[in-house]
Amino acid sequence: MNEDYVRDFENYLNIDLNYSKNTVSSYINDLDKFIEYYGHTDIIKLNTTNIEKYIKTLGEAAPATVSHNISSLKAFYNYEIKLGKIENNPMDAIKPPKLGTHLPVYLTIDEVDALLDIDIVDPFSSRNKALLELMYATGLRISEVINLEFKNIDFDDCIVRVMGKGNKERIVPINDIAIKYLKDYIDNYRPLLIKKNLNNYLFLNNHGNMMTRQGVFKIIKNYADIKGINKNIGPHTLRHTFATHLLENGADLRIIQELLGHSDISTTQIYTHLTNETLHNEYKEYFPRK
Repeated sequence: MNEDYVRDFENYLNIDLNYSKNTVSSYINDLDKFIEYYGHTDIIKLNTTNIEKYIKTLGEAAPATVSHNISSLKAFYNYEIKLGKIENNPMDAIKPPKLGTHLPVYLTIDEVDALLDIDIVDPFSSRNKALLELMYATGLRISEVINLEFKNIDFDDCIVRVMGKGNKERIVPINDIAIKYLKDYIDNYRPLLIKKNLNNYLFLNNHGNMMTRQGVFKIIKNYADIKGINKNIGPHTLRHTFATHLLENGADLRIIQELLGHSDISTTQIYTHLTNETLHNEYKEYFPRK
């Protein structure tokens, strides 16, 4: 029942609306979590009060995450109205949280060194080392990382070709350290993760398939806990850290915009707030006249 709703909605997003693969994946991921919460209950029979209980369980998530879930569910119920299965959208009365201007969390150099200090003892530790080194070295989005294939990496020129938002390709350099651990993973450990079904994805999970966003998040969270990094971090933290460290070391904001794949420079400018905050804190700590 609920599975049929998901399949039909996914086809609608793919075929009728022609949404990108990543957009469809994000909608379906939100819907899957929603269905998991309600078990075998027919979700198109839920009312606003029922759904509000679920939205409250997302309270600890970032406001943007909560807003995305609300948007996904609203789109789903609008589709059910379109099919004539329901008359009113129970999401209409549920308002998304206000999205204030929040400075993104980023890591210090010492915290990055700690996070990336991974002993390679098996295929998983090799994969994780290569994965995190690449994410910090390039600032790629998590969706871009998990979709990487062999063809995207040019080891001779030390670059990665990425298909970003809006199907725009960009080229991002890779440093020597990340290249080293990528080669080691690909040559010596990735073959050990391959199962029956072959594919060209760079990073494989324990089933030999493309890694998921949730899987990468768990890896980062686990290493952060082990290393005693007391910050709420995830895949996007390494992207923020990449940009912040470049800016702190003198990189031009336009170059950072290009590397991150931002269409608007105003999106990149948030990192100037981060570095200004750092300067302010350093001034307060070290200026002799308090």
